Amino acid sequence: MYALVGMLMLLAGCTGETAAPAEVRPVRAQQVKLGVQAAQSTYSGEVRARYEWPLGFRVGGKIISRAVDVGATVQPGQVLAQLDAQDLRLDTAAAQSQLAAAQADLTQAGAELARYKELLDRKFISPAEYDRRLNTYNVAEARAAQVAAQLQVSANQTQYAVLRADRAGVVIAVDAEAGQVVAAGQPVLRLAQPQHKEILIAVPENRLGEVAAAGDIRVVLWAQSEKTYRGRVREVSPSADAVTRTYAVRIAVPDADGAMQLGMTATVALSRAGVAPAAELPLTALYDRDRRPAVWIVDARTMAVALKPVEVGEYRERTFTVTAGLADGDTVVTAGVHKLVAGQKVRLLDAAVRP
Repeated sequence: MYALVGMLMLLAGCTGETAAPAEVRPVRAQQVKLGVQAAQSTYSGEVRARYEWPLGFRVGGKIISRAVDVGATVQPGQVLAQLDAQDLRLDTAAAQSQLAAAQADLTQAGAELARYKELLDRKFISPAEYDRRLNTYNVAEARAAQVAAQLQVSANQTQYAVLRADRAGVVIAVDAEAGQVVAAGQPVLRLAQPQHKEILIAVPENRLGEVAAAGDIRVVLWAQSEKTYRGRVREVSPSADAVTRTYAVRIAVPDADGAMQLGMTATVALSRAGVAPAAELPLTALYDRDRRPAVWIVDARTMAVALKPVEVGEYRERTFTVTAGLADGDTVVTAGVHKLVAGQKVRLLDAAVRP
């Protein structure tokens, strides 16, 4: 009888909670620091000009010269490139000959009309005959006007063989070289106005809400990381890129200076307004408990660990943010979380976070 009772007590003890092992396990940890700086997203972008426009010839032909290179500053009216205009000049000469012939026909028709008007006044011809001569004169006059207009078009096309800058700017791209045959309207050069700079970033569709809720935007150049610029969202593309499936967002930089050059790489940090303080922890600190996120907290007095559920704000490349469940100053295990059990004693390897 007594043996049976002993066995039952032993089984009851086995079904209870497992006692924490006596082994003291060394772990790495991090002290929680709550702050709004953790509730921000960063994007890599490129410095672009707000106003960019391609330039091309208004007629097709073969390029015989290009007068500017990438980086050149141009002024309004400056010659940028030229086409071979031999065919255009021949068209203009042909139009001039046609105009001369049309004007000769018009002169002859005018002289005949004057003679027939005199005969009509003397009653030598009928009014119908005079009307036919008048109609011939009107046709010759219209023909001369038509050829004159064609000559003007040919003359304009000859001028279009010279590509000129219509406004001041900087050449940021060259799309055609001398010897290349281009069609009318095909981009040859690309100009930009460097006075108004902005940052072009690509935002995935699940992050567009962050852009709309951004309360503070900071821009830092990779070339000059010690200086920070203020930014604001100027434009969000209404459609996603067909290849990357991201949305183009343009960040205007009102206080841009000469140090910010076109084409530079910049980092854009978007801080969301009205966001509660959050903590940023490495992904190695995350523990899954019943499909819910949790972290191991180290008790500063007993050096024992306890599992604490948390609410994750967002997952990043190497870190994640915690919006609820942690207090400022908590010590969180950041390595070896899958080898711990509740109540286990630990030894911190990071002197900076030791209680």
